[in-house]
Amino acid sequence: MEKTLLSLGHGYSATYLAKRLLPHGWRIAGTTRDPDHFGALHAQGVTPLLWDRDAILPWLENASHVLVSAGPTESGDPSLALLKSDIEAQAARLTWLGYLSTTGVYGDAKGDWIDESAPLTPATERGRRRVTAEAAWASIPDLPLHIFRLAGIYGPGRGPFAKVRDGTARRIIKPGQVFSRIHVEDIAQVLEASMTHPKPGTVYNLCDDDPAPPQDVIRHAATLLGVEAPPETPFDEAELSPMARSFYSESKRVRNDRIKSDLGVTLKYPDYRAGLAAVLADEQAKK
Repeated sequence: MEKTLLSLGHGYSATYLAKRLLPHGWRIAGTTRDPDHFGALHAQGVTPLLWDRDAILPWLENASHVLVSAGPTESGDPSLALLKSDIEAQAARLTWLGYLSTTGVYGDAKGDWIDESAPLTPATERGRRRVTAEAAWASIPDLPLHIFRLAGIYGPGRGPFAKVRDGTARRIIKPGQVFSRIHVEDIAQVLEASMTHPKPGTVYNLCDDDPAPPQDVIRHAATLLGVEAPPETPFDEAELSPMARSFYSESKRVRNDRIKSDLGVTLKYPDYRAGLAAVLADEQAKK
């Protein structure tokens, strides 16, 4: 079977996966809701598809692999809302379907270490929607489902440098608060490894080896840029939007042993220090 990937909600992470797959002869189609994005997708070597059942269905019927990046809304999972019966009809024929979820499904572990066996007790509405979406995908018979629970994503064009440069970065201190992160290139290599060695029904945590307090990451970014780090602000005194405050409602250290033992992955960026150095080098190389 020809290697064909249908990417539903073709965004940041899917773009980096496409960069890995296209040199190996893959055909890739990615969806967008905005026709103005067609040019950028063509430039990647990806066939653009409008978010429309008639446009997507021929690719779904011929895809060997499907990546679902589109996140759920208050109305539910958009891919299932548009294509559920079609996906059910194609489920047994597919080799692999990957669903990009979030470590937010685990909720707050008060800074403790957790793995994929941890209970799903989300503390935010975003997390609760993801739990519901994961269950909806898992309920489809014969679907070769692989769930990837992603920590905070960063990489070229996405990270703390812009905020440090423009003076909007903040070092908010909440004792015991830690987050896990993952560089987008490591997301892409894990997805490719799973596509090469599919294990339907498996859940993988995607994060690096070094969960860290957010203020440490900001300070290190400032150091790399050669500027002074922003002052510390106690969490209780910080003026935060409800969205920003919700990120501080969960603290956990996420284990990534399974991507190493099952898929043989060696992280390219095992901690934020290596990852941020690479992001900065990428920026400087493009100047």
